[in-house]
Amino acid sequence: MSINKTNVLVIGSGGREHALTWYISKSVQCGNLYVASGNPGTDKIATNVSFDTFQDLVKLCLDKDIDMIVVGPEDPLDQGIVDFIKNNDQTKHIKVVGPKQLGAQLESSKDFAKEFMAKHNIPTAKYLTVTKDNISEGESFLDTLNAPYVLKADGLAAGKGVLILESLQEAKSELNNMILESKFGEASSKVVIEEFLSGIELSTFVLTNGSQYKILPTAKDYKRIGEGDTGLNTGGMGAVSPAAFVSDEFLNKVEERIIKPTINGLEKDQIDYVGFIFIGLISVNNEPYVIEYNVRMGDPETEVVLPRIKTDAITLFSSLFDNTLDSIELDIDTRFCTTVMLVSGGYPETYAKGKLIEIANSISNTELIFHAGTSSQNDTIVTSGGRVIACSALDDDLKTCLEKSYKLAHSIKFQDKNFRSDIGQDVLNLI
Repeated sequence: MSINKTNVLVIGSGGREHALTWYISKSVQCGNLYVASGNPGTDKIATNVSFDTFQDLVKLCLDKDIDMIVVGPEDPLDQGIVDFIKNNDQTKHIKVVGPKQLGAQLESSKDFAKEFMAKHNIPTAKYLTVTKDNISEGESFLDTLNAPYVLKADGLAAGKGVLILESLQEAKSELNNMILESKFGEASSKVVIEEFLSGIELSTFVLTNGSQYKILPTAKDYKRIGEGDTGLNTGGMGAVSPAAFVSDEFLNKVEERIIKPTINGLEKDQIDYVGFIFIGLISVNNEPYVIEYNVRMGDPETEVVLPRIKTDAITLFSSLFDNTLDSIELDIDTRFCTTVMLVSGGYPETYAKGKLIEIANSISNTELIFHAGTSSQNDTIVTSGGRVIACSALDDDLKTCLEKSYKLAHSIKFQDKNFRSDIGQDVLNLI
């Protein structure tokens, strides 16, 4: 019996999108697979295409007979890409994995997210939203908190709009810099001041159609550039899945106190939401609190979560639209998956591009390379971003798994390559 094949378009060009493309490509139901704009990694398993405007995207979908779109990054979701596709008579039939613009505000506006959590009694840190009109109130709120002080740009700032400061005076100064001096551009015209919560962080991922949901494997990522979680924040230097240090009891608390109220909140607020919810969590004395929502999969967490999901991608994503998600039994690989991110020297500040990348051909079937910031140049692959390649590996033993990721990291060569040498060490010490 022939299987109806699904033509899929993945939107994005980073490591997350390479991992999504790789996962979808393994589906027996996958027909033609396209990525816009993709990278040299996706080019080996799919067809890279491009579009400039949303109207161009409509034409592309019609030309390629697209049945399903999976939106990788947050920016197009914030810009209303799903609304545009769904409001167009020619493309409204396409299944789009990604929330509409209203739901995307859970990530694109820290203030919106905090109000949502307060309204639906979802545990999170105390906060105050500050604009140029109430800076003095913000400074007074900082006086009531203990160090360190957390300042978050309300809007999207490519993962870099969060400051954690030890000095009260510096926190007040940076609050003014963010709002009055536009430190993060328009993203920091509004700033959320948060109480600092001390504990261990982890991420949980949910796939939902706004009423039904499935919880995907947990992960722990590493945001700071330096060993021991020091230095500037980055988009992510590595990740481990599962977050093996958390108990079933803790995960039950997460589902009951955070995931269920989040899904119920979407329904109550009539937010049309189909796609991923990434919930950044912190465990404070074994009690879960939400640090942030993201409305897509994380990067580099995608590169450790998706390799552990054995369930057919098209079956899983299609169930969002025919209301059969509840009946899907997720088949999760019990092995660990780790990734180490290779970055350009100087990142997350100024860095050079165009460095030649050498990748060894002998990679085992438990090792995976996901391109994040690469491009093709005269039949060679060169660096084109701060985060360049994610080196993922699978193994029953976490220590061995990390050794595989690091072996892969050492085998890939490019000038001024940098990576953290302590990814996963804290998890090893906790289990």
